[in-house]
Formats: sequence, structure tokens, C-alpha cells
Amino acid sequence: MSEPESPPASGPSGVDPRLLEILICPVTRQPLVYDRAANELISKKARLAYPIRGGIPIMLEDEARDLDELPQTEAGEGT
Repeated sequence: MSEPESPPASGPSGVDPRLLEILICPVTRQPLVYDRAANELISKKARLAYPIRGGIPIMLEDEARDLDELPQTEAGEGT
């Protein structure tokens, strides 16, 4: 008999590392890069950052952060 598989280990984000390997950007269908510091999945081609909340990647374009937008604190400086 084979041994039952143990549940997959979670990475530092609480997301299964195997899941991170197979997820793709829903906009470009290209691979994503995991940004550990920001806890986001980055689509370089779409210039979007998909958040990871509670260990679950939120793969919705409406929830993604636009990487080309300036943070609001910087946008108002110097005017």
C-alpha cells in the first residue's frame, strides 16, 4: 500500500509553493514572479501586482495594483 500524501507545506506567504509555480497572469497568460517583501504576485508584462490575502492569491485584474502608478504620498510632493 502506498502512504497517504501529506498536505503540501505552505511557504512564508501561507501559499503552497507548488501553486505559485503554476499560477499565471489572467491578463497576459504569462508566468508570475512572487514578491516576498510585498506579498504579491507580479506580472511584469501586464505591469500588475496581484495581492495575496490570508494565503490566497487574489487573481482578479480589478484587485491588482498597477505598477506604473505612483504611490499617493509621492504624487503630491513638490507641487
